[in-house]
Amino acid sequence: MRNSSRAFLLGPLLKGVSRSFYLTLRVLPAGMRDPVGLAYLLARAADTIADTSLIPPAQRLALLLSLRDQVNGAANPQALRQIAQEVAAQQMQSDEKTLLESLGPALAVLDQLDAADRAAVREIVTTLTAGMEFDLRTFPDESSGQIVGLREYAELDRYTYLVAGCVGEFWTKMTHAHAPRALIRDMPTMLDRGVRFGKALQMTNVLRDCGKDFRIGRCYLPATALERVGLTPQDLLQPANASRAQPMLFDLVSVSLDHFRAALDYTLGISRFSMRLRLACVWPIVIGLETLLLLVDNADWLDPAKVSKIQRGKVYEVIAYSLPAVSSNTLLRGWIEGLIERIEARIGR
Repeated sequence: MRNSSRAFLLGPLLKGVSRSFYLTLRVLPAGMRDPVGLAYLLARAADTIADTSLIPPAQRLALLLSLRDQVNGAANPQALRQIAQEVAAQQMQSDEKTLLESLGPALAVLDQLDAADRAAVREIVTTLTAGMEFDLRTFPDESSGQIVGLREYAELDRYTYLVAGCVGEFWTKMTHAHAPRALIRDMPTMLDRGVRFGKALQMTNVLRDCGKDFRIGRCYLPATALERVGLTPQDLLQPANASRAQPMLFDLVSVSLDHFRAALDYTLGISRFSMRLRLACVWPIVIGLETLLLLVDNADWLDPAKVSKIQRGKVYEVIAYSLPAVSSNTLLRGWIEGLIERIEARIGR
């Protein structure tokens, strides 16, 4: 039963809830797949709890903190039943519902990991849930009609670490544990670049989704940056202000591009013979940069109905080109730096 439960969780269920990430997961070295996949499932369950707007924020926070405690070893079957009853019932997607109802088996799989992997999964889920906790404590109820923004860039930088930069750390630790020969640069350098890799992807998400986030009361764009262009978070609810806010957008895109350069260096710090690990890095980098390219060309970037999102066909094109390029440092650098330079030309940098 244990093996069948593990196979279901890390197979069909993971595929059902992870969509594009499952593709990346399948190219990882075998030893990395279970801890990385389980960490994803637990984080996805926590994120679903935090985002279920039909439940009051205070109640979501309590359930989130309870799940974190259980990930860290505090058994609480009653809390698991509460999550299944109160949160799973609100899910429209059947896979999300199944995941929330399968937390008991998922925690059992966590207990079956070796000690080092178990500690790493607990650490990453703890950090990611700290980012979710930040959201629930900082921003108003989605239906309140209010909007709250971050004040300084340092808050945004810290947030991008909590919800994505820490994943780069985790990924690097898993690589070091399960495929140590793949890393051809020293660990401190790779850990730092891994953090910046995650921040690059999260900055892209923040900028792409800000029109939608404003409408649920969340402004991740720093007030200090908005003030420089004479705007407030409330002003960004009006798509007509997109052109006024564009200089601020371009500044934040420039910050993101610096992180993407570190992500490229991270990828080149993986042996060219470790093609699977390189592919797992190349795909999100290129998809992120293609998204930024769409974003800086989108005059209506504040309109949630006109979000900058690459099409499925483009994803297949990226995958096809990556296969012959992945083992060549020259081709990878040329491809990714070329995308960065195209974006910089658009924003005048």
